[in-house]
Amino acid sequence: MGRAGCCCRGAERLASPSVARRFRPLLLLIIGLCCGTHIGQCQVATTQCRIQKCTTDFVSLTSHLMPTVDGFHTEFCKALRAYSACTQRTAKACRGNLVFHSAVLGISDLMSQRNCSRDGPTPSAQPEVHPEPCNYHSRTQHTHTHSHIHSHSHSHGHSRPRLGYLFCGLFGDPHLRTFKDSFQTCKVEGAWPLIDNDYLSVQVTNVPVVPGSSATATNKITIIFKPYEGCTDQRVYQAVTDSLPAAFDDGTVSSGDPIHTSFGADGAVGKVRALWISERSPGRHVELHAGYIGVTVIIRQLGRYLTLAVRIPEELAQAYDDTQDLQLCLNGCPSSERIDQAGHLPLPLSPPALGLQRQQLRRPIYSSQTQAYPFGASHVLGMEGAKERCSKQLEVLDIYFHSCVFDLLTTGDANFTLAAHSAQKDMESLHPHRDRWRIYPRGSAASYFHSDSQLIKKLALLLLCALSFVFM
Repeated sequence: MGRAGCCCRGAERLASPSVARRFRPLLLLIIGLCCGTHIGQCQVATTQCRIQKCTTDFVSLTSHLMPTVDGFHTEFCKALRAYSACTQRTAKACRGNLVFHSAVLGISDLMSQRNCSRDGPTPSAQPEVHPEPCNYHSRTQHTHTHSHIHSHSHSHGHSRPRLGYLFCGLFGDPHLRTFKDSFQTCKVEGAWPLIDNDYLSVQVTNVPVVPGSSATATNKITIIFKPYEGCTDQRVYQAVTDSLPAAFDDGTVSSGDPIHTSFGADGAVGKVRALWISERSPGRHVELHAGYIGVTVIIRQLGRYLTLAVRIPEELAQAYDDTQDLQLCLNGCPSSERIDQAGHLPLPLSPPALGLQRQQLRRPIYSSQTQAYPFGASHVLGMEGAKERCSKQLEVLDIYFHSCVFDLLTTGDANFTLAAHSAQKDMESLHPHRDRWRIYPRGSAASYFHSDSQLIKKLALLLLCALSFVFM
């Protein structure tokens, strides 16, 4: 990425020996604020590192190759040489780039594994790669590549298709994280649609958790994968409390013919179907993968209730008509169903008195995935006890932590602690934007710190640029 420096012209003069000795402590403080809080903002504008293009070209040259076909070894070695040559051309611009150095090491390892000579022919032209119709990533990448070439050949005004992904999650009493990363706590008792578009429908059913409280939790999830010509016919998956099957309603565990999905670093080709179910923990954790539409769904049972996490391509999430506008993942809960107050989650002033009768009706659940605490245990916890218990599972005091405290104080069910923890981990697994993972309750100290840190970054950059201008 070139010589490290700061973001304004003339800033390097601050590093001259005479000036640096006088201002070293101040410079270290400013550079620490500038670079330490946001790596990458303090880089001199240099020739762009093109390692991503090198990698993309290599994938294009090899993704269609099959190890069992004659000539595989020759063509794969050609592609590796082209990959190596590309990295050499961009080496100067990529100096210090970890991705670049990882790619160089990977190329060397692959050449050794495949006994490829360093000198030899390279591909004369990039082959036409035919998309896999039942692989969303392959299909959209092919469309994106061709539309990109077309727009540059004819007009720069064409818009590219959106290839981003969206995340939605539901857990606890229940707490909803929408496609727009809005975090809400809702009542929504009964059956409600989370997602309803031309490709996928997801519906949840929520039941009251504590008598006299508006809080509910999910005890049933129904998912309909709609027909997609040439890939799959309709499949329905349904999970209810104490029944988390590893199969669709018709008894099948997959749908569609095997498709070629990836070309691994070791030359192995992965084969999966257009739609399949993966049971990660019997009766407790199931994942549904719809490769033909790029959708992943994670369902868990923790205690007596279910949690849900979904990742879906943005363009498919937007494929609906006016009759399908009631979607909680898309638009959030109706205002009349909200328990939170514009992002602020009011905690109960005192824990519920659940009584002996409730403990007798609903004995605690004991398993490897649940907490062995009675449902009436919260009356001895209080606010601080609930926070202490949640902090053992959730280190970051974000909205998942506050939701955990709310659920413990509302229900007295310690299994909701695991539900919040699992929901956070599933979000981190599926959410495509790491910088949006953390959401803090409105008015919390953490939310002020988060917003203030952004201001500090900007002020530090401005101060550094101002100082560099003085010494120009």
